[in-house]
Amino acid sequence: MIRSRIAGIGHYVPEHTVTNDDLAKRMSTNDEWITERTGIKERHHRKNRNDSEETTAFLGFKASEKALEMAGLTAKDIDYIIFATLSPDYYFPGCGVLLQEMLGCDTIGALDVRNQCSGFVYAMSVANAFIKSNAYKNILVVGAEVHSFGLDFSDAGRGVSVIFGDGAGAVVLSAAEGEGKGDILAMNMHSEGKYADELCTKFPGSKYGWSDRMRLEPENVTDAEVYPHMNGNFVFKHAVTRFPETMEEALKAAGKTVEDLDMFIPHQANLRIAQFVQQRFGLPDEKVFNNIQKYGNTTAASIPIALSEAIAEGKVKRGDLVLISAFGSGFTWGSVLFEF
Repeated sequence: MIRSRIAGIGHYVPEHTVTNDDLAKRMSTNDEWITERTGIKERHHRKNRNDSEETTAFLGFKASEKALEMAGLTAKDIDYIIFATLSPDYYFPGCGVLLQEMLGCDTIGALDVRNQCSGFVYAMSVANAFIKSNAYKNILVVGAEVHSFGLDFSDAGRGVSVIFGDGAGAVVLSAAEGEGKGDILAMNMHSEGKYADELCTKFPGSKYGWSDRMRLEPENVTDAEVYPHMNGNFVFKHAVTRFPETMEEALKAAGKTVEDLDMFIPHQANLRIAQFVQQRFGLPDEKVFNNIQKYGNTTAASIPIALSEAIAEGKVKRGDLVLISAFGSGFTWGSVLFEF
């Protein structure tokens, strides 16, 4: 019996911190307004919006170094890379191959996952399937984002731009045999594409054109197409419905109950969503980990950053039963239930 266990984990965020008061200098907002609606007090952005060095792949690289160190492995021990992001360094190729080069891995496979906020959950599910099928022994799973380069810091974009931050988290998922602590017990993934336009960035994309419009009609490429669009109330309504569904599905599949959980780590989209779900399940504060207050929403990176911090702070220990769940653009959602 092959188990897939988390052998190592790490996270990395840019040093530059942006507070709510900093944003208030750039747009008509304030700390009270942002905190009340999202729970966010600050987030990390790369210092220079146009920095060509501190890229998404670079953040993933820094997080991966820490994960490898904790696992006691080197880049040569990694068999496969799965990289989840919505903000890749290039339109193509994806960040997986860039990370392979940065780490100095052998010519292993590198898969990119484009599931936005649910990206890390999807990536972990894929990695688990590879390991349990005996295809690979050590898979590096990364969630990383640099949002700050593509946000609208004007009044028109404040409803979205105050939410997102930059950062990365990485996990080494390794094969283990026989009895022992640490295993992915259940997972599920879902989607509902009819709501794609409720949370999206439209341009560039084949539906909205690209090269001809940029070259011949740059004045017709609108801010509404280039910058992220979010129907906040609509997304919130669906998130608080889908979160409980995916959580209950994972617990039921593993023959567990919410009382068995040692820690629930939701995708850090909005503190109000996490609090709603916590109350829905009657989870005490010590069994829910949130750090959106410090980092904002780092989409694919939010769960591994939170898991990394929870482990570092001793709030998640070996043998603990942990549930991670996410909901986001697509719409996509899902959960992974595992023993750490």
